[in-house]
Amino acid sequence: MASRASILLMFSFLYLSISTALEYQTLLVTSLPNPHTLSSSTNQQDSQIPQPPNSQTSLSLQLHHRDSLSSNSTPESLFHLRLQRDASRSSAILRRAANFSSSVVSGFAQGSGEYFTRLGIGTPPKYSYMVLDTGSDVVWTQCLPCKKCYPQSDPLFNPKKSATFVGVQCGSPLCLQLDLGCFRKTCLYNVEYGDGSFTVGKLSTETLTFRRTSVKNVALGCGHDNKGLFIGAAGLLGLGRGKLSFTSQTGRRFGRKFSYCLVDRSASSQPSSIMFGESAVSRTTVFTPLLTNPRIDTFYYVGLTGISVDGSRVKGITEAQFMLDAAGNGGVIIDSGTSMTRLTQPAYTAFRNAFLSLASDLKRAPGFSLLDTYFDLSGKSERRVPTVVLHFVGADVLLPAANYLILVDSKRTFCFAFAGMSGLSIIGNIQQQGFRVVYDFSGSRVGFSPNGCS
Repeated sequence: MASRASILLMFSFLYLSISTALEYQTLLVTSLPNPHTLSSSTNQQDSQIPQPPNSQTSLSLQLHHRDSLSSNSTPESLFHLRLQRDASRSSAILRRAANFSSSVVSGFAQGSGEYFTRLGIGTPPKYSYMVLDTGSDVVWTQCLPCKKCYPQSDPLFNPKKSATFVGVQCGSPLCLQLDLGCFRKTCLYNVEYGDGSFTVGKLSTETLTFRRTSVKNVALGCGHDNKGLFIGAAGLLGLGRGKLSFTSQTGRRFGRKFSYCLVDRSASSQPSSIMFGESAVSRTTVFTPLLTNPRIDTFYYVGLTGISVDGSRVKGITEAQFMLDAAGNGGVIIDSGTSMTRLTQPAYTAFRNAFLSLASDLKRAPGFSLLDTYFDLSGKSERRVPTVVLHFVGADVLLPAANYLILVDSKRTFCFAFAGMSGLSIIGNIQQQGFRVVYDFSGSRVGFSPNGCS
């Protein structure tokens, strides 16, 4: 019977069409690793990520979590900082959804993101780290001359030394999308983020280089007045659904598809990665329809119908709690920059209580941060824990145990990586770990493929 259970557990990670009879899985109780620090002096070419066969219609890049650019920080302090960023970001997303602004950049965006990649800006390309964020729509970098700039790992971009830098003129169709005005016939942009970061500067078009693939005429904000908590990154590559995002600008070239896979940084030596083009879609992907909020076009909304624990649907959670109404209120978004999944408060309370009732053999630990449920799992190398399944419209996603119970300190304290909030729900990047998350604009759908980082 034990071997049969092991086989069932193995295949539950390989396929998302799962049996609800699977009640428990194994959580490995590991030690908290020291953060891996990247070198900012090398132009990494992502040698661990295979290059797609046709670089004109596909590209792939390695991703790095922002903690890898944080030096002299303990794992415990990084966790606390992550929770603080998370609280700010989720609150700002809620405010933006509730206080819609028609301008693509003058609204209140939601934070500075969690993952970075390295790319070249200009001709010849000057390489820098850039934040990738599915909750933002603008591509920008800090530029010389700089009225005010925050510290970054690489030299500031000098547009005068690029042969392909072109300022966007007032009255052009691109400038008119911003509705922000001009200065000396040059189009301006302004982005404010929920954590207090901002960037102000001139809009331009420029060539971006991803490994050996160049993408020309990308609308790029050249920031001359910037304040940020970007931990060494030069700027941001917006991957939202808005017109000025990188994904929208390059949609025709890359088939309007991209995907990423985020690894569990505490347990995997595999790199996180992002892909654009047809190679972004795995054959094992199951899809849920992409929904549209009539009030705001940035976020990726999906339908969530319920949650199962221990093979049974949680009572007290209804599809209505996750509905996006006709006025654009509520709903569920998939977000790369939020860490912990946020659920509407009634759904979270029912979910947490159901999990606790079925995990009574796990020793509780006192809370010490922004989350409310912790466990003391010291003394053993592995523990059996109840399964958790997220039921999206058309796709049931079985989460690995490490996607909802995460190690937070050297004492082997684990937290339940969910929280409650009002208004809308957010599927965070911890719950996405290990899956290749596919964004298919042409099919108007979002997909999940397990073991997508291998």
